[in-house]
Amino acid sequence: MQSDTIRKIIHVDMDAFFASVEQRDDPSLRGRPVAVGHGAARGVVAAASYEARVFGVRSAMASVTALRKCPELVFVRPRFEVYRAVSRHIHSIFADYTPLIQPLSLDEAYLDVTENLRGLPTAWATAREIRGRILAETGLTASAGISYNKFLAKLASSQRKPNGQFAVTPEMGEGWVETLPVSRFHGVGPVTARRMQALGIETGADLRARPMAFLQAHFGSAAAWYHGIARGIDHRPVDPDRTRKSSGSETTFDRDLRAPEEIEAGVLRMADDVWEWCEKAQAFGRTVTVKVKFADFRQITRSRSLAGAISTQAQLRQASLDLVRSIYPPRDGIRLVGVTVSNFGGAEAEALPLFGDGMPA
Repeated sequence: MQSDTIRKIIHVDMDAFFASVEQRDDPSLRGRPVAVGHGAARGVVAAASYEARVFGVRSAMASVTALRKCPELVFVRPRFEVYRAVSRHIHSIFADYTPLIQPLSLDEAYLDVTENLRGLPTAWATAREIRGRILAETGLTASAGISYNKFLAKLASSQRKPNGQFAVTPEMGEGWVETLPVSRFHGVGPVTARRMQALGIETGADLRARPMAFLQAHFGSAAAWYHGIARGIDHRPVDPDRTRKSSGSETTFDRDLRAPEEIEAGVLRMADDVWEWCEKAQAFGRTVTVKVKFADFRQITRSRSLAGAISTQAQLRQASLDLVRSIYPPRDGIRLVGVTVSNFGGAEAEALPLFGDGMPA
């Protein structure tokens, strides 16, 4: 990985980021199973500490399910402003090593350190120094994956978690991928993994054995990507100027709602969350989408594209209200609403989208 013709990519992934911040700031939580989120009956786990994960608690799990798995679980309300501040500090550390930083979320990023600013000879040494500085300056641990492309670096970062690092060299990349289950591959979600397994594709070796024509017949435009990653091939550059396609926020209510004023209050909270992001990022889209999930988990979306970018909070609020009102009267109670802005159509600043209960992704 020291050749000038081979890229040196590091994927840095903070360990149980939100939960670790809470344990750092409250010593009484250390060593205990912690979930960041709302512990109400309709709440969802946004992040889980490693102590909680031992019991099977995972992010996006319903709070009641998490408590059933781990009765001693401690719920902590999220502190978005703290997580954002810590993330900015971590990214300032990255910037001491390379200008080529591509954030994926508040707690993970790709770094291209082929020509790092500190002149360290190997990506391994660079990752080790970065992780050491993160620990010394924030009190938090990070894991890292090091390889010659983004796909392999991301896979590698989970290999020695928590607080470790793992390298996939050009000599081992192709063979290493063959040993892994396809369910671990970035870009292969749970639904696609099940489709692959139904076709007898369980591992990278199985995926590599399928010809391109077979993959195109079953996976369409994604076939070329699957064909490449089965061979450890990924030519995507680390792109510091990558722009987000959308920003959204959603929340699950404590109970199913039918009253328009209660539904609309939730929609307005989500619209305000999104507007806060738009203002900070100076990114203004022209398409608004409202998502509604009913009590029976049936889900619908309503979208509207304006002639120009949404330039005021009041404009976003009104568009969101108009969209949710288009489903009145609701046939069933509503358990979740979400608001998303997209179609930015410009070179807006890189920023991080929001998901469930306003939690940054």
